[in-house]
Amino acid sequence: MVAGSLARRYARAVMQLGATGGLDKMAADIRVLAKAMKDSEELQTALTNPAIRRNDRRKVLDGLLQHIGAQPLSKNLVYLLLDSERLGSLGAISREVDAMIQAKSGRVAAEITSAKPLDAQQLGEITVALEKLSGKKVDITRREDPELLGGVTAKVGDVIYDGSLRTQLRALRDELTK
Repeated sequence: MVAGSLARRYARAVMQLGATGGLDKMAADIRVLAKAMKDSEELQTALTNPAIRRNDRRKVLDGLLQHIGAQPLSKNLVYLLLDSERLGSLGAISREVDAMIQAKSGRVAAEITSAKPLDAQQLGEITVALEKLSGKKVDITRREDPELLGGVTAKVGDVIYDGSLRTQLRALRDELTK
């Protein structure tokens, strides 16, 4: 809970700073750096380990930020996180910023999980239904999970719609065992 509220505070600050211009670039810089830290355990350790001198960690960050062509506001945020020993929260901050940008633009992320690949018509029907339910434009990511047996689950923001055969069979089993 504390980490979530911390990430939201920083994300709100990013949104305010980005409102003056360059919000998309700033969000992209944060996203790239957070992904790099997530993908490389060594980089994560090098940047977040307080046993490593802060000056040395800053040099590593300087190289990374220069490599991705980060804008000055992004650099300032990352240096602030380094100085306050909160660089480990960069992934959560990035997710919060992305969610706030989507909400501001009237969009919401949705993850569709199905047992088998969906064709274009099925995906279109699901997208229309989710847009009606959420009242927002939906950005879909697809995933496949054979354990569902059949049907579809959809996660829109924090809400999960479960129409999977697995869940229906569990509900039937629970009803029959009463």
